[in-house]
Amino acid sequence: MTTHAEHVDHELIQAATHIARTRCRGDNHTMAAAARSRDGRIATAVNAYHFTGGPCAELVLIGAAAAQGVYELDTNLLPESYVWADHQLDAEEAAPRSTS
Repeated sequence: MTTHAEHVDHELIQAATHIARTRCRGDNHTMAAAARSRDGRIATAVNAYHFTGGPCAELVLIGAAAAQGVYELDTNLLPESYVWADHQLDAEEAAPRSTS
């Protein structure tokens, strides 16, 4: 399988890393996410622990961005590798198996 290299937005990585280092403390907030709006603003968020699993940082980010009036994000919150890994098992199960 070949994949094409997508542009890596290092500013988003830095923003998410900064939020993770400064806001993720204890067991309630353990992950951070960042996304860019279509007008260039960066929104950040952290996950919220709940005994049922709680919302991930990406989901919280969508809500936090909407609360700031940002409804269209220019960032793919689920990179191709994540989507591919999520559906890899389905593809393997659907593939024909040789009988030899």
